[in-house]
Amino acid sequence: MKEDGMADEQNLDNQNADNLDEQASVGSEDLGSRVQVLEEQLAAAQDQALRVAAEMQNLRRRAEQDIEKAHKFALEKFANDLLPVMDSLERGLELSDPNDESIRPMREGVELTLKLFADVLARHQLVAVSPVGEPFNPEHHQAMAMEESIHAEPGSVLKVFQKGYLLSGRLLRPAMVVVSKAPAQPQPSIDEQA
Repeated sequence: MKEDGMADEQNLDNQNADNLDEQASVGSEDLGSRVQVLEEQLAAAQDQALRVAAEMQNLRRRAEQDIEKAHKFALEKFANDLLPVMDSLERGLELSDPNDESIRPMREGVELTLKLFADVLARHQLVAVSPVGEPFNPEHHQAMAMEESIHAEPGSVLKVFQKGYLLSGRLLRPAMVVVSKAPAQPQPSIDEQA
């Protein structure tokens, strides 16, 4: 009987060992799949963290560019308001006679004021566009008329009605210009055709 008890006990031990082996193998399978799931979650979290960091860097760069543009073009509205004053001073000089002694002191004052004004605008990156003789550029010029010319290349600027201006390289106001075109070919008369 003792032998039966020992055999039962040994069977029980064997069963317990088998159960432990099964639990260990099931536990290692569960543990392996759990580790795999956790590794996938970690990879996804790392990817998301990289994306968030890249997005933050892009936002920071865009904000810096916006601030730079705001500083660079803050004078745009003010400069637009000053341009008619510049135009009036220039027009006054064009219309006054430089040989008239009675207005010479006033003309010299206007010339000095105009020079001072132009220097101030240039210090703030406001540059005049006066393209006489240059090829017509639709990005910086506005054609007001076309005129035949035998002296200028077709498509070049003959006259400037109003100067254009660039603010820090960006067009503030286009130059209003007259563009040259080739002279019309005379039509042969009836006598010449015969």
